[in-house]
Amino acid sequence: GRLDSELRNMQDLVEDFKKKYEDEINKRTAAENEFVTLKKDVDAAYMNKVELQAKVDALMDEINFLTTLYNMELSQMQSHVSDTSVVLSMDNNRSLDLDSIIAEVKAQYEEIAQRSKAEAEALYQTKLGELQTTAGRHGDDLKSTKNEIMELNRMIQRLRAEIENVKKQNANLQAAIAEAEQRGELALKDANAKLQELQAALQQAKDDLARLLREYQELMNVKLALDVEIATYRKLLEGEECRWASNSISPPSLTEGTSSVISVWGREAGGRPGEMAGLGNRSDAGEGGEGEGRCGFAARFGFPAGAAGWLLVPAAEGRAREGSKVGWV
Repeated sequence: GRLDSELRNMQDLVEDFKKKYEDEINKRTAAENEFVTLKKDVDAAYMNKVELQAKVDALMDEINFLTTLYNMELSQMQSHVSDTSVVLSMDNNRSLDLDSIIAEVKAQYEEIAQRSKAEAEALYQTKLGELQTTAGRHGDDLKSTKNEIMELNRMIQRLRAEIENVKKQNANLQAAIAEAEQRGELALKDANAKLQELQAALQQAKDDLARLLREYQELMNVKLALDVEIATYRKLLEGEECRWASNSISPPSLTEGTSSVISVWGREAGGRPGEMAGLGNRSDAGEGGEGEGRCGFAARFGFPAGAAGWLLVPAAEGRAREGSKVGWV
């Protein structure tokens, strides 16, 4: 989550830098176009200056030509007037003020020449001033444009460096994200493997528990059957004992010739169900008589007081049925 947010922030920052870079590129292009336009204007102004300079030179040549022509005409007129004056002096006695006339004509020509020269000079100075003003203005604009272009170039270099840094950071974040995803995949695979192992162990435990429950149920069924069988035997023995007592039939006597070892088992007073107290093996000959009954056997074989049940089994049968000589409930 944190890496994704940082990546989105970096991408937004890269987009902002791209927009700024594009804006600066557009500004640079506009400045270059303006520079080209100004250069064209400067070139046009320079061409106008050259043309005006050529016109000034032509006018100066024309002025010089007119001055030369004026001097030639003046000299011719003076010579003509001089010749005419000679003729007139010969033909006419009236005197003419040729000097004043020549001076007046010369003054008129000089005035015309000065006026033309002044007009040409004024036009030249006006055009030159306009060109200088335009050139100065364009020069200032050109300097400003050059400064802007230099500033834009520096800004472009800085933006390129920042974009490179952002690209490096983006690459590092991409690598970190890829590594984190790889670690996450490995951790997920490990977790899935452990989960499968735990599920397998849980299934095995469930199977073992079910098997143990089945075995326990079988044992409980066996125990229940044994309990029922023991209860049945006990009732049969008690009924047989009561029948002996009521009919005064004595139990089998143990004579010396037919002595047997009788294993006696019983439950002591206060004993828990299922606990057996071994009372030992008794070998007696000729003891016992008719009418001895249950109490006589208890006293004779030393049953503990409070024994709830007892069963006598001959020793031979007891050896054949080891582990179940006497049972009681």
